Amino acid sequence: MSRLTWGQPSDRLYETGVKQAVLYKQNGAGAYTNGYAWNGMTAVTESPSGAESTKLYADDSVYLNLLSVEEFGCTIEAYTYPDEFAECDGSAEPSAGVSIGQQTRKPFGFCYRTRIGNAITEDLGYKLHIVYGALAAPSEKAYATVNDSPEAITFSWEVSTTPVAVTGRKPTASLVIDSTKVDPTTLAALEDILYGTTGTDPSLPMPDDIIAMFEGTLTLVTPTVPSYNGTTHVITIPTVTGVTYYIDDEIVTGTVTLTTGQNKLVIARANIGYYFPDPIDSDWLYTY
Repeated sequence: MSRLTWGQPSDRLYETGVKQAVLYKQNGAGAYTNGYAWNGMTAVTESPSGAESTKLYADDSVYLNLLSVEEFGCTIEAYTYPDEFAECDGSAEPSAGVSIGQQTRKPFGFCYRTRIGNAITEDLGYKLHIVYGALAAPSEKAYATVNDSPEAITFSWEVSTTPVAVTGRKPTASLVIDSTKVDPTTLAALEDILYGTTGTDPSLPMPDDIIAMFEGTLTLVTPTVPSYNGTTHVITIPTVTGVTYYIDDEIVTGTVTLTTGQNKLVIARANIGYYFPDPIDSDWLYTY
């Protein structure tokens, strides 16, 4: 152990920016199986709350100091948002191009990147910020006339969260990965999952999945292609340890029979503790 020093250029760290945001819609099983690029995000202001101290007194002194449950919330600001976010913002589209408000708001997850720099370089690395169990509250939208100082409308949403389980830890709604401290190969593999690859749609793994990746405890599994009988028009879903199959964001097992003119897209997802090789085809379209 050497003597402490201050002011070293490599230690003058800072964090800035927000980019490569992705929206993940939650399906009926609670998984985040579909990702959509979120262009135009300008800011994410994290606003943790709770963890308030309550002192209990006995024998004329402080006996206990209890903390309330800590909660994670944030504010998202953006110039625009993916069409798929409309349901999360309380909108529905009963007909193409026609939307109505005040509908049930869908939960979602999202991720974004911030840049890490220091006094030597502004591209030292980056952090991946992941948020689970998000729910957007109604927000103000200010429309104004175009004048000699035109500005684009900025949308803003107050977001509350519901934590998800983490093995051996308290539930959490946020997870951060520092690219300067983790294995770059594992990080690249995670980003392939978050952003998608050829043949694999983007998805958001749960915290246990991500922790297992960086601990090197994941098991490689290859999904089996569902079989299809062209005469009976029956799709047979295989049983593979570590793999779950979905149709229309719902878990499916056994057999599925197509009717005339029907299309079904079967998607395979790796379960907690498993991962697919890359590249691999993990979705199959069946048509009658």
